[in-house]
Amino acid sequence: MTAFLTIIIVLFIAVAIWQMVKIFDLAQVGSSSDSSVATDYDNKLNAYLMLGFLAFIYIITIVCFVKWGDLPLLSNSASEHGPQIDNLMIISLVIIFIVQTITQFLLHYFAYKYRGEKGKKALFYADNNTLEAIWTIIPVIVLAGLIIYGLFTWTSIMNIDQDEDPIVVELYAQQFSWTARYAGEDNTLGKANVRLINLDNANILGVDESDPNAQDDVITKELHLPVGRPVLFKMRSQDVLHSAYMPHFRAQMNCVPGMITQFGFTPTVTTADMRQTPQIIEKVQHINEIRVEKSKELATKGEAPLDRYEFDYVLLCNKICGKSHYNMQMKIVVETQEEFEAWMKEQKEFKDSLLK
Repeated sequence: MTAFLTIIIVLFIAVAIWQMVKIFDLAQVGSSSDSSVATDYDNKLNAYLMLGFLAFIYIITIVCFVKWGDLPLLSNSASEHGPQIDNLMIISLVIIFIVQTITQFLLHYFAYKYRGEKGKKALFYADNNTLEAIWTIIPVIVLAGLIIYGLFTWTSIMNIDQDEDPIVVELYAQQFSWTARYAGEDNTLGKANVRLINLDNANILGVDESDPNAQDDVITKELHLPVGRPVLFKMRSQDVLHSAYMPHFRAQMNCVPGMITQFGFTPTVTTADMRQTPQIIEKVQHINEIRVEKSKELATKGEAPLDRYEFDYVLLCNKICGKSHYNMQMKIVVETQEEFEAWMKEQKEFKDSLLK
C-alpha cells in the first residue's frame, strides 16, 4: 500500500510540474525576444558539452575496467566446453568495445566540429555509395563471422557423443524447486508423465511404476556429478516455463511443459578444487565479511546470526517463473568417481522409495 501511495504522489508531482511548464511557456508568448532560437553561444556551449560528455564516457569506462574489469564468469568455467563459450563471449565483448569507442568518438566529435554558426551553411548530398558500402559490408562480414563461429561452437556442444556412455540425469522443474532423477544401473530413464504423479505413494515425478527401466532410477534433491565423466541432462517442467541454468558449467536450457529438452557437458573441476582457487577464496572471504557485519546488527535485535558462506556449484532457474523464482536453486556437488559411486550406494532406488 505504501508503494502504491508513493507512486500516486510522484505521478501528481510530475503532472504539477508539467502544468507549471505549460503556464511558463504561455507567459512567454508575445515577448520581444525569441528565446526558442539557439544563438552562437548556445551552439558553442552544447558543442563543448558534447566533448565533455565524451571525456566522461571514456573516463568512466577506464574506471570500470580498473575496479571491476576482472570478470570471474569469463575465467572460472568448470566444464569441458566452458572455454569455448568464454572465448566466444570475449571476442564479442572486444568487438563491441572497439565499435562503441570509435562510433561514440565520431558522434560527439562531429557534433562539436559541425556545430551551428550564423552564416555557415551545411553541405548536403543525397548519397555516398562508398560510405554506404563501407558501413554495410563491414558489419555484414563481422556479424556473419560471429554467427558462423557461434553456430559451430553451439553444434560442438550440443552434439552429445553417445559412444562416450554419458550418465543420464533428469532435471525436473516445478514451482519452486528442482528434483534430479538418475537413470540407475541400466543408464536408461524410466517413462514419466505428470499425469502419473501420485503423492499418496510418494511418486512425486510421475514415473511410470510399471516400466522396468524405472525400477532402478534414483530420485534426489541434490545433484552429484563425477568429474571428467560426460553427463546428459533430460529436462522436464511440471507447471510453467523454467530454465535450468548452471553458470559455472556454461550450461542453460529451457524446461518446457509437455516436452523433454536436453543439454550435456563434462565437469572438469571438483567442488573441492574450485573452493581452493584464488577467485573463489576472495569471493567467500568478502561475502563472509559482509555476513559478519550483518550478524552484528542482527545480534543487537536479538536475532540469530547468519551462517558462514561456503562456495557450492548451483542449479538456478533463469526464467521468471513466479513469486519465489529467486530462491529456486539446487546444490551441485562435483566429486571423484569413487566419491560419486559411494554417494549413489546410499540412495534409494525408485522401487524402494514408494510408500507401500
